[in-house]
Amino acid sequence: MARRTLTYLAALVVVGVTLVPLLFTILGGFRTNAQINNAPGGWPSPWVAGNYTAVLSSSVFWRAMGNSALIAVVASALAVAVGAMAAFALSRYTFKGREGLYTLFTIGLLFPVTAAALPLYLLLRQLGLLEHALGVALPEAAFSLPITIVILRPFMHAIPGELEDAAAMDGAGRLGFFWRILLPLSRPALTTVAILAFVTSWNAYLLPLLVLSDPANFTLPLGVAAFQSQFSQDTARVLAYTAASMIPAIGFFVFAERHIVGGLTGSVKG
Repeated sequence: MARRTLTYLAALVVVGVTLVPLLFTILGGFRTNAQINNAPGGWPSPWVAGNYTAVLSSSVFWRAMGNSALIAVVASALAVAVGAMAAFALSRYTFKGREGLYTLFTIGLLFPVTAAALPLYLLLRQLGLLEHALGVALPEAAFSLPITIVILRPFMHAIPGELEDAAAMDGAGRLGFFWRILLPLSRPALTTVAILAFVTSWNAYLLPLLVLSDPANFTLPLGVAAFQSQFSQDTARVLAYTAASMIPAIGFFVFAERHIVGGLTGSVKG
């Protein structure tokens, strides 16, 4: 009983720490600066929709959202495509150095973006990818590869070899088995890694900051920072802009939560 009580208390603390700042930001966008100054943690009274209306009618906001969506889609597609092929080789082929290569990918989970900031910037400048969506999407896809392979490899490894033998008897080669059988059966794990890569790319700040300096190319995290600097005295509008930039990612993550749980469960069993 005591253990269960502590578990519930810990869960409530986590939920509170997560939701309270989120609610403060969303509700703060429905208040005026005077209301926030008088009672920072108060309830909107009256409710003011003008802050959100101003943000959602701004072309700057929608341009930043479009940039974020484009980069996130490209980075997710690349991470899933390359990660699926690498996980297929690491799970279904036997070759010298396979486990060492897999270990190298797992070590990549510990590799921070900040450690590669300078060489990455120099490389992208040499390739002419600064101020370009691919200059952000390619590194983001690369940094998503470790978690993609770590999730996909055990999932693909758990698929019975008898299916591959049956496919070979029907005339399907290894690529045919990969495309027609393995990928459809791995759909829960593929959905999981695609969602994780998308949300990670959507929320990324350092890589876009490193590559993009033109406000016309800013993603939403950079747009939030620029908006906060420009309207530093208008706290209510800053909160509205921040909340509006968070809602798409939160909604997408909540909608896809069951797919994430299903994919992670299957990979752990594998």
